[in-house]
Amino acid sequence: MLPGLLGTRSAGEGEVGWTRQPDLFAYALVVFAALAAAVMRRRPGVTFACCTAAVVTYLAVGYPVGPMLIAVPVAAAGVAVAWPLRRTLVLNGGMGLAVLAAGGVRFGLAGGRPLLGWLATMFTMVAVPTAIGVAVRFSRESEARLRTAHALRAVSDERLRMARELHDSVGHGLAVIAMQAGVALHVLARNPDKARESLEAIQAASRESLHGMRAQLEVLRSPEGEDAPWRPAPGLADAEVLLDRIRTGGLKVAATISAGELPPEVDAAAYRILQESLTNVLRYAGATLARVRATREGDVLVLEVNDNGPAGGAAASGPGADGRTGSGIAGMRARAERLGGELVAGPRPEGGFAVRARLPLAGHPCDADVPGSEP
Repeated sequence: MLPGLLGTRSAGEGEVGWTRQPDLFAYALVVFAALAAAVMRRRPGVTFACCTAAVVTYLAVGYPVGPMLIAVPVAAAGVAVAWPLRRTLVLNGGMGLAVLAAGGVRFGLAGGRPLLGWLATMFTMVAVPTAIGVAVRFSRESEARLRTAHALRAVSDERLRMARELHDSVGHGLAVIAMQAGVALHVLARNPDKARESLEAIQAASRESLHGMRAQLEVLRSPEGEDAPWRPAPGLADAEVLLDRIRTGGLKVAATISAGELPPEVDAAAYRILQESLTNVLRYAGATLARVRATREGDVLVLEVNDNGPAGGAAASGPGADGRTGSGIAGMRARAERLGGELVAGPRPEGGFAVRARLPLAGHPCDADVPGSEP
């Protein structure tokens, strides 16, 4: 404000004749415009109206051109940043014409060249800040849209993760329950002990599925979200319990698991892939034997699950071309890719179905081989 007042005092020294020397009213207009510019961020409309009125009045009265003109680009930039493009162009165009007319009389009296210079000055003082303000507005809107897209992506990813967890835990439990219920009905009359064993397996599977569902619901209810798990995620250390549950239903499982200690995220992903693969064997394969292998190959965990189902894979026992449509394989693949690994699954030429996952232990991408023969 002070530089504006001092500049206004000396502004008329180069102009002679009809120019009115700054007085108390001129200084009041300068102070008024400066105070209006101070609220530009919160009230750009107030800044625009007050600055335009002050500049037009200042020039119409005949005061010399000086620091007061700084209010023009300030007002133009303020509305360009705050308001939509069409409204900005209308308002700033109107302000430019009003200021041009207010000062154009004196320059018209001085001849064509000063008037053209005044026209160029006004165009520059309005157009340049308008362009800069519009660019700033577009940049802010783009950043806001990007932040919104990232937030929506995070929500979508979290929903997908929870859907995958529910599919793996609850889906596996239901598959085991259905298998064990069939076994219990089959042997109920002639082998009560076996029927009792199947019922106990049903009880254990239903309890674990319930716990898994409660864990996901707890994450939903918790304000901390995923950072407040209801219970630790299972890993390959729990694989033997999983395999025993599968074996009690009559499916033979030959397993070689020598992975050692694994990073928690790799351990959890490997367990879920193993669980879903065996669940698919129960659902679709019509197999009597599954082979499981989980070993380290350098800095990569290799997990393979093969079965001896009908020739051509499980196509004869499932609803799709390979008998395993739905979200199970897609979910397993997503788990592997999230860690920088890969997963391939498909029928084997000699019969049965194979799943092969390669999970880097340090998050580095790795290549996956096409599933082939039994390990």
